[in-house]
Amino acid sequence: MHQFSFSKPERLKSKKIISQLFEEGSSFSVFPLRVVYLKNPDSKEKLQIAITVPKRSFKKAVSRNLLKRRIREAYRLNKGLLLDHIPLEAEPYAIMFIYTAREILESPKIHKSMIKVLKQLKTSLFT
Repeated sequence: MHQFSFSKPERLKSKKIISQLFEEGSSFSVFPLRVVYLKNPDSKEKLQIAITVPKRSFKKAVSRNLLKRRIREAYRLNKGLLLDHIPLEAEPYAIMFIYTAREILESPKIHKSMIKVLKQLKTSLFT
């Protein structure tokens, strides 16, 4: 059983790892999210995630922050779909969620796509 939290150690903040993600990481898309992931042997946490919303699509910080909150909440509530299936010997991963839609979507749509993303991640990472 997992906790419905999103603690500091779970957050990906390392600029080095984030740049590695974009250079070497694997990715897939489930509208409105693009997911980039990479093994992260430096981490003590099994999963570290980061969320980004492009400034090109949403000029106002208020809009970007709203979308990041919605994505973070969708992840927080549904991360059990992924965490409950991680083998004990599995390597840690760094994951970035990138919002790709051009408009602000409602929370239920983001939640549905997050569930799809986490199920696809589970099959990509741990099978």
